[in-house]
Amino acid sequence: MSHVVVAELVANVLSIEVAVGQRLAADDPVVVLESMKMEIPVLADVVGVVSEIVVAVGDVVRDGDPLVVITTQ
Repeated sequence: MSHVVVAELVANVLSIEVAVGQRLAADDPVVVLESMKMEIPVLADVVGVVSEIVVAVGDVVRDGDPLVVITTQ
């Protein structure tokens, strides 16, 4: 089963903290967004393995845009 981590605001992708195939625990950081000069870490909310990274550093995302896909176990 897959879970998609989504952006919750309009922001720039500042960094990607995971790689495809990486195991994640709940609350592990997956992406850091920047909005209004503030860094906002986006955390995994499920346990699983990163199956896809949808964004790249420098992308602009909007509320609801997918960031990372996690395969749950």
